[in-house]
Amino acid sequence: MLKKWAAFILCVIAVFSLPSCGVPRQPEASNTGKVRVSVTFHALKEFVLAVGGDKVDVSTIIPSGTEPHDFEPKAQDLVGLGQAQVFVYNGLGMETWADSAVTAAGNKNLIVAEAAKGITPISNKNGAGDHGQYDPHVWLSLKGAQLEAKNIAAALIQADPSNQAYYEARCTQFIAQLEALYTEYSAKLKTVSRKSFVTGHAAFAYLCRDFGLIQNSVGDVFAEGEPSAQQLAALVDYCKANRVTTIFVEEAVSPDISQTLASEVGASVQAIDTLENSSGQETYLDRMSENLKNIYDSLK
Repeated sequence: MLKKWAAFILCVIAVFSLPSCGVPRQPEASNTGKVRVSVTFHALKEFVLAVGGDKVDVSTIIPSGTEPHDFEPKAQDLVGLGQAQVFVYNGLGMETWADSAVTAAGNKNLIVAEAAKGITPISNKNGAGDHGQYDPHVWLSLKGAQLEAKNIAAALIQADPSNQAYYEARCTQFIAQLEALYTEYSAKLKTVSRKSFVTGHAAFAYLCRDFGLIQNSVGDVFAEGEPSAQQLAALVDYCKANRVTTIFVEEAVSPDISQTLASEVGASVQAIDTLENSSGQETYLDRMSENLKNIYDSLK
């Protein structure tokens, strides 16, 4: 692992150092007058746009359609950090390469924002492993999204203090929208007697904490490995005991085992969105509203 990361850092340094790349080591003023922001994956882009509006240009490092937990950047994926003014990553082990990338970029004026900073983290019950000891899926919680928006607003204000009032107003508006959606589903989910649902991988613990729900899953927090026959049998028993009628499956996770589980317990299989990839014109609020509706309908 150490050799792998040493080679990666040297490769990134080489890219940032090549004159032919035309990439200066320090960011220049944007010719659009907008703050240049580099984010790691799509949900963070949505938060930056929600707070930054027309004052920001946002680029995403992890391409849509890529499983973020497995992403290992190449040097060319990180060239934008040499020109960015703000770098936003989630943290909590979601991007194990973030610190090395920032160091290699050599961009001393880069403002680095860990979006999940300040959250009370949920431990990864499968152990630390390569990703760390915590569940990183803060953005799938409406309360977590509020915190991430505040951290992003602080970074944008640091980069562009003349527009502080603009960023604060947009952040306040976005948080109000998040809170309205939380209030709507907090009331609805209090009316259901069943509280347990099953997903393809354990991505919804922070959402469960928001609403007093219980998540079980086919895969672990980082969508790694497959359950053993014994674990699958235990999931079958769990679904029957908790009258689970829907098995949710995420876009980037193989549905095969979820479909097998659903067949065993007489449940349906339904998509659920982790918001790690873009989805046409649908916003974060649209997609989270759909997630919550589907979870609520499965528990009624």
